[in-house]
Amino acid sequence: MRVLVAYASEYGSTRGIAERIAEVLSEHGQLVDVWSVEEVYDLSEWQCVVVGSAVHNTAWLDQAQRFVARHQSELRRRQVWAFSVGMPAALRWPLRDLASAKEQAKIGEELRRRVLVRDHRLFSGVFDRDREQSRLGRLLFAVVSGRYGDLRDWEAIDGWAQEIAQELSHQPVG
Repeated sequence: MRVLVAYASEYGSTRGIAERIAEVLSEHGQLVDVWSVEEVYDLSEWQCVVVGSAVHNTAWLDQAQRFVARHQSELRRRQVWAFSVGMPAALRWPLRDLASAKEQAKIGEELRRRVLVRDHRLFSGVFDRDREQSRLGRLLFAVVSGRYGDLRDWEAIDGWAQEIAQELSHQPVG
C-alpha cells in the first residue's frame, strides 16, 4: 500500500518522528513517502496518510491545519492516522498528565471534525531551553520544574508505527 507520512515541523523533532514512522512502515512492506505538508499538492498517489504536527499552545502549526483543510475531501476517502508532537513529557507529574490529556483531547477533537482519523497519538519532542521560550517562559517553566532535552519516546513511536503497519497488512493492496 502507498503511504504518505506528512509533517509540519518547526525545529526538526516532528520531522524526525515522521521519518522514524516511515522507516518502520517501510520495514513492514509498505511503500512510504515522507514530505512536509507544505510540499504536498494532491493525495492521489497514496491510499493512506499519516499526518503529524508540532504543537504550540495546544494547536497544530498553521501549515498543518491548512493541509488538513485543503485536502479534507481527499483525506475523508483515505485511511488517516495523526500524531502531534508537544511538550507534556517536559512537565512533572501531575502537570504532565493534565497537559497531555488536554492537548490530546483538543487536537483529536479538532481533527475528527474534519476527517475520520483512525487514531491520534501525542508524542513529546525536543524541548530546547534557548530556542523555544522567552525569559518569562523559562522562568515559568522552572517554577513548574520543567525539564529540557530530547524527550522523544522512540519505543512508543515505533510501537504505534507497528500498530499502523499491522492494520495495513490486513488490507488489500491497490
